[in-house]
Amino acid sequence: MAGVGLFDKQAEVYLSVRPKYPSDWFSRLSALTPHHSLAWDAGTGNGQAAMGVAEFYDQVIATDVSEPQISLSMPHPKVKYVHTPPSMSDDELIAMFGGEGMVDLGTVATAVHWFDLPRFYSVVKRLLRRPGGVIAVWSYKRFTIDNAPPSLELAMRRFLESTAPYRNPGTSFVRDEYKTLPFPFESVGSLGSEGEPLMLEMKQEASFEVCLGVIKSWSLISTAKEKGVDLLNEGVVKELETAWGGTEVIRTLNYNAFMLVGKVPN
Repeated sequence: MAGVGLFDKQAEVYLSVRPKYPSDWFSRLSALTPHHSLAWDAGTGNGQAAMGVAEFYDQVIATDVSEPQISLSMPHPKVKYVHTPPSMSDDELIAMFGGEGMVDLGTVATAVHWFDLPRFYSVVKRLLRRPGGVIAVWSYKRFTIDNAPPSLELAMRRFLESTAPYRNPGTSFVRDEYKTLPFPFESVGSLGSEGEPLMLEMKQEASFEVCLGVIKSWSLISTAKEKGVDLLNEGVVKELETAWGGTEVIRTLNYNAFMLVGKVPN
């Protein structure tokens, strides 16, 4: 249901450098569902969110259209990873969960903006347990660097400006912090609803190498390469590294995150 191939080439770097989702997010979501038998992590990628969900649910089925991402997923005794190609029908997908109304919690971490939303939401409404089932989607914007010196802010601004022609239209929902993302579900608690996402924060301590890895994991880097443009050529990397302060310097990356949570309308 997500864009096929968008992150295939960056699967390994994605696994090693992307920030970890705070554990309290999963604790808060778990508190919303009266049952904790089965969860679905859609667009699971390397399984980062699935691992967090598994701390609170008996079983997690984690799906993705990307075989390279699934092949690098992190093993967990409660998580079953499944490659779900676009050719899989909705009925086949639902049967994989044991039928309709079987899922207590559905999650999509940093991926729903790539999905065929009408199709995905239709499947969600069939799979969620009624009453009690909950769907949560979240993402985050590109990082800022805490206490960055002016030279680093300038270098990053120049680099980001160079990426503009290669941004995928699907990321407009992310730039809008999911405020414009369609989300046809009833509000649950105070964790964000259609048009009013819950704003959250993630932090990541990073060396320049990790920061560069995060940038390399962006889909637009691959998009530009396919068009013959190396956004991270030697000169750009050297400029960013010098402005960063060298390979030994550790800085804090700050990600503004946003979440929508809901249940199937009665």
